[in-house]
Order: sequence, then structure tokens, then C-alpha cells
Amino acid sequence: MARDIIVLGAGMVGVSVAWHLARRGHGVTLVDRREPGRETSFGNAGLIQREAVRPYPFPRDLATLARVLPNREVDIRYRPGGMLRAAGPLLQYWRNSAPSRYRRLIPEYAALIRLCLDAHGPMIEAAGAESLVRRDGWLEVYRNAGKLAARLQDAEENDTRFGVRYRRLETDELAVMEPNLIGELAGAVHWQDSWSVSDPGGLVQAYARAFEAEGGRLLRGEVNDVTGNGEGWRVEVDGQARHAEDVVLAMGPWSRVWLERLGLSVPMFVKRGYHMHYASREGVSLNHWVMDAEVGYLLAPMRAGIRLTTGAELERLEAPPHHQQLAAAETRARELFPLGERLEAKPWKGARPCLPDMKPVIGPAPGRRGLWCAFGHGHQGFTLGPATGRLLSQMMDGETTEIEMAPYRFDRF
Repeated sequence: MARDIIVLGAGMVGVSVAWHLARRGHGVTLVDRREPGRETSFGNAGLIQREAVRPYPFPRDLATLARVLPNREVDIRYRPGGMLRAAGPLLQYWRNSAPSRYRRLIPEYAALIRLCLDAHGPMIEAAGAESLVRRDGWLEVYRNAGKLAARLQDAEENDTRFGVRYRRLETDELAVMEPNLIGELAGAVHWQDSWSVSDPGGLVQAYARAFEAEGGRLLRGEVNDVTGNGEGWRVEVDGQARHAEDVVLAMGPWSRVWLERLGLSVPMFVKRGYHMHYASREGVSLNHWVMDAEVGYLLAPMRAGIRLTTGAELERLEAPPHHQQLAAAETRARELFPLGERLEAKPWKGARPCLPDMKPVIGPAPGRRGLWCAFGHGHQGFTLGPATGRLLSQMMDGETTEIEMAPYRFDRF
């Protein structure tokens, strides 16, 4: 039976949830303070990562910890205040990264990742967004032959267990695919199944237009209040009340704030990240998305220029930006590829919503009838938004889901 539903948050996850619900005939209003795809979904690396079947664990080996401790790396930086604020969730994250626990988490995480291409495909078609998407994979580049060999061993296991296609690129093969890379390179892993997107925010906006074409309504405004009475929900947006039978909370890192107002808690922390676009020098091109795996940044040839993205910064959500990590990434990136000048006055900053067992929350909120959750996707909200929308819409309509959803339930914490 069709019902009125309000979806809070118009990033990749929220837009995807709204699209699926509208396709099922529900009356859906999608609410955000900004245009769709302008927060975290705007600034990512633009990869739909079918190969990412293993979540990012907290480093536990002494060599990595010793490397990270001076706080000068590109792949991860931290702020003591931010780590103190998130001490509880980070401790849980560290515990869940122990080898025995991490091994148990991998198949639960991979079950979502395996749905990503099949879930994005129909949305890309409905949105008429084929021009934004490439299906030729991306490259993970190495200088150290030993580290490349170890990564290829992981890739072989991932292929065997989860059907992840990859190809080893020798130095000469890499030079054919990317002739403008600089330096002594040992080779690369070519992840063949993953898709790349030349304008991540633009893809979310295209999905939002497809949602409107299904009869959905976009509402831009500040959410002032969310209250439920057991029979329905009242959402106040810019002082105006909206009523619905169900509410979906898909506000990324801001979901925690609204849960706390509703008397619920979740051990969320954020990993912030930065990007900048650069011009291409005359006669020089970057043909694929390229990750410098041993340093921890990614270069992506996007519509707006060559996007350089950093790794993670452990810091409070609303703390002022710290641009040293991006500056360090730029210095190292110029050793790999001849970047041109910066194209923006200041770097973009965003935050990934993370949970200590590295999996999102997808499903009903405990003790709050009609409140549904879709948040905590960490590094993979862009990849997993459409799969999350499909699964949550199945749950909300009382259908059997295509994968077991117990690993993603709210009350697992």
C-alpha cells in the first residue's frame, strides 16, 4: 500500500533510497539543506568500487603505527582533540580490526559491495547519465615490487571468493595505459570491474532528477525538528510542518545528531577528506583514475579538472579545515604526474560517516515505529547508495531482501 515517506538527506544514499521508494509508488519527499549531491557525495574520488570487498581496518601492525605516529602522512592524519572526542568508537574500531574479528566482517561487507554495479546500472539508465560513467576500471600503482606482489595475492583471493576481476600490469603495460606517469614504477593492479564517474555530484543530481520524474518531491530547507507519535512523523523544515507515515534518516555524518535528539545513540565517528582540481599541462593527459597506493592519494581525470583526493583525517566533524594533508599529497602527486596549476581558491572538505564495525546501518530504528536508517557507509557511500536504497525499500515494503540484513541492523551495537 502506498504511503507518504520523508527521506532526510540528499546525498547518494538518500537520493537512492528516495528513488527506489518513489518507483514503488510511495509519495516521497526528499529533504536537504542543500541541492542534491553537494555534501560528502560531491567530493569523493568518483569510483563505484566493485573491488572494495574488504573494508578499511584500523592499522594494528607496529610498522604502520610507527609510520603514522609523527602525523605527517598523506593516507591518514589525526587531531588529538578529534580522537579524544571519538575515543569510544575508535577503540571499538581498533578491536574489530583484530585479524579474527576482521575476517568475520569481510563477507558481510562484501555482500553489499557485490550488489553495487547491478544497483547503479538501472539508476544510470533511468537518469540518462551514461555520459558521466566509464566502465574501464582504475589503476593502483606501486613502486615497490614486494608490496605489489602482496597486493596481487590479496586480489587473487578476492577474485576467488568474491568474483573481483583484476589484471596485473607490468611496467611496460602501465606505460602504454598511462604514458605520462613519472618515476620508477614496479607496475600496477588494474581493477577491471569498477566504474568511474567524471562528476560525482552531477551523478547524484541526475539520480535526483530521475526521482522527480517518478513523482518524487525535492524540498530544500533546514530541518528544525523531527518528532514521532507512534502513528506517524512530523518533520519541521524552515518552520513549516510536514507529515508522513515513515521517515528515513540518511543524513550521513549528521545522522548521529538527529538520533541523539530522538533518544538514540550510535557509535559514529568521521574520517574527513579533502580534494583540489588541477589543470592539465599542454600535451599531457591522465587516462584513468590512478591511486598511488604506497602514499595514499588518488588522481582522477574529471570534468572539473584532475581531482586530487587525500586519505583520511581523524578530526571533529565541524572543526576548521587543516590543509597540510592536501599540500603533502600535492607534493607527492607531482612526483608521479605533471599536474598543472590549482583551479580553485581553496580545497574542498568533506566527512565520511563511519561505524566501528565498518558496516552501515540499514533498517528500522529500535523502538521508533516508522523511523528507518541508512547511514554509516564510511568510504563507500557513493558505491553503496543504490544498493542501500534497493534493500531498504524491500524492508520497508515487508519483502524478503536479496541478502541477509541482520549484519546491518541498528541494535547490533
